[in-house]
Amino acid sequence: MKINHLDLFSGIGGFHLGFEKAGFEVNSYFSEIDKYAIDVYKNNFKNSTYVGSVTDVRAEQLPRIDAITFGSPCQDFSLAGKRKGMGGDRSSLITEAIRLIDECRPRFFIWENVKGTFSSNNGEDFWAIIQAFTNIGGYRLEWQLLNTKWFLPQNRERIYLVGYLGDGSPGQVFPIRENDSTFKNKFKKKNRSISKTENKNIHARTIGTGTAKMATDSTFIKVKSATSRGYEEAVDGDSINYSNPNSKTRRGRVGKGVAQTLDTACSQAVIKYNYGQKSLNETLQKENLSNEDIKALDLYNKKAKEDCPTLTEPHHNSLRLYEKGLIRRLTPIECERLQGFPDNWTEFGESGKISDTQRYKMCGNAVTVDVVEAVAKNIIKIIK
Repeated sequence: MKINHLDLFSGIGGFHLGFEKAGFEVNSYFSEIDKYAIDVYKNNFKNSTYVGSVTDVRAEQLPRIDAITFGSPCQDFSLAGKRKGMGGDRSSLITEAIRLIDECRPRFFIWENVKGTFSSNNGEDFWAIIQAFTNIGGYRLEWQLLNTKWFLPQNRERIYLVGYLGDGSPGQVFPIRENDSTFKNKFKKKNRSISKTENKNIHARTIGTGTAKMATDSTFIKVKSATSRGYEEAVDGDSINYSNPNSKTRRGRVGKGVAQTLDTACSQAVIKYNYGQKSLNETLQKENLSNEDIKALDLYNKKAKEDCPTLTEPHHNSLRLYEKGLIRRLTPIECERLQGFPDNWTEFGESGKISDTQRYKMCGNAVTVDVVEAVAKNIIKIIK
């Protein structure tokens, strides 16, 4: 199905890529102000058209638009922010998206935002936005709180609101349920293991003095936390949040089997491993697997030990060697995978190589491709 897509606050193209994975043929017009995100978008979608800031876009400048998507700035709604709500400068940009929906009258639109939008100003902000969508007229509205961890190993709750034109009730986009998708199906893909280049560039770090250290039996790491024991335990496959390491009230630092919500600074880590070529060769010989087979193994592959899944990349337990006392920061490639993007999606822009700092920021700001794909597949069923 061919569509003209107006991608507002486009970031690195999570909506565009999710649409393509769902089966749309996308002709994209994208709006963004971050120069690095613009560069990455242009590099990955060669035929896309940049249309400037959302405040400058007008319907008469565009062809007939079939779909509008926008993950408008969320800091003013975020539970971790100052909660200025619709009174904040950044969150008020949603009014520009609403204006463009009114001007373009697309067949459907999707809005993505943080869970805190529900409770901002005691819920008044969310219902004011719903009222604004309703006032456009002609759109059926549906919304649901979806979690990336239903599709990928990242705990990331986001509101997805869909509006679509049509009389009557031909179907529904939501609900989408957790069991509609599994890690197993999503990770039967190639290039899901750490590359040799990435492994050489692993970022190793400890979390402050005495914050992270190996336990005496070397089976887990103690992470300082405001719990009754004074720490949480992180084992193989868990994530560790190291922001505000000296906080005396912080808890929930360890994500059990999943990453916590990626942010723009990527303040997350996992236990650092070394991978020995000798162990790899022995494993390949024992199980009669090729290197390509190893890359394609998913998180819950029966060939691996099921009690030890890793956070983002599948490896056999025999390949893991702890380096005592060290953890490592998530790599940019792992952040890309946690958001559903192909490896090295953000490594280069149209103008050249992108720094790791900017790669982390762009991944933290992105929408999750796999969630968009699930929503888009249900939209196709309706608009057809």
